[in-house]
Amino acid sequence: MDKIKKEKFTIKQFNEKYIDDNACLHQIFLNRYSYLENCPKCNDKFSYHKVTDRKCYACAYCGNQLHPLADTIFHKSSTSLKNWFYAIFLFSTSKNGVSAKELERQLGVTYKCAYRIAKQIRKLFDENVSMLTNIVEIDETYVGGKEINKHKHKKTPSNQGRSLKTKSAVLGAVERQGNIIAKVVNHTQSSIVKPFVRDNICITAEVKTDEYKVYNSLKFMGYSHDTVDHGKKEYVNGDTHTNNLEGFWSQLKRSINGTYHSVSPKYLQTYVNEFAYRYNRRNDITPLFKSMIKKVLMLV
Repeated sequence: MDKIKKEKFTIKQFNEKYIDDNACLHQIFLNRYSYLENCPKCNDKFSYHKVTDRKCYACAYCGNQLHPLADTIFHKSSTSLKNWFYAIFLFSTSKNGVSAKELERQLGVTYKCAYRIAKQIRKLFDENVSMLTNIVEIDETYVGGKEINKHKHKKTPSNQGRSLKTKSAVLGAVERQGNIIAKVVNHTQSSIVKPFVRDNICITAEVKTDEYKVYNSLKFMGYSHDTVDHGKKEYVNGDTHTNNLEGFWSQLKRSINGTYHSVSPKYLQTYVNEFAYRYNRRNDITPLFKSMIKKVLMLV
């Protein structure tokens, strides 16, 4: 079977389609109201035109106004809509994320404005993923802290180096050839791991983990469970491994270290969501930019 080709959306196509703020506003208007056949106020045929010098559209018959930007991430923003769209384009085409400093340089805005734009755009990456099935890998990682601090945390059989003194814990599960779910958690003990597994992984799934003792309870929960012992340099045993999740963690950490340098634990989940969102759409035919523009209508 021939591989389906992904649709491309380049910077040239972006500039041709979104030539100014009005073109961007019209796209949001279409996304939000194109399903309407009649005016919601006068019930006449839907016929709205752009109001001059305002970010709204008015009915040709009764004058009722619709405001496409209301309750979106653009609401009450004085920043150019094209700048907003271009920032979203940068996020959609970057594998390693976009820092506020980079937005400041690209858009020619203040750092405060660029930081707010980046923060608002990351709201688009929050999503609810269906329960994972088939073969599912579970693993945890730790983000933050300095490398030198690793030598200060004595490894014991109980923690095996899983210290949270300088780091934030992220618990993840990925379905092979499917989606990933990753959550920032307070710790990685049973009281957190068990509810995470029950809420996100179907009971019929085959679960693969490393030797971390907390995962031993999965069989008692009714899951089919196999492990590899990383402590003994065992990384693959038949189809048992956590390589897909390890690859995701590696990409996440490289991007945070290289692009953002450091991330506040308070906002770490938004960055994790960003990379999980990209991962879950790695095989989509539709360009990520178009998917994000459609999601702009989420309420703030």
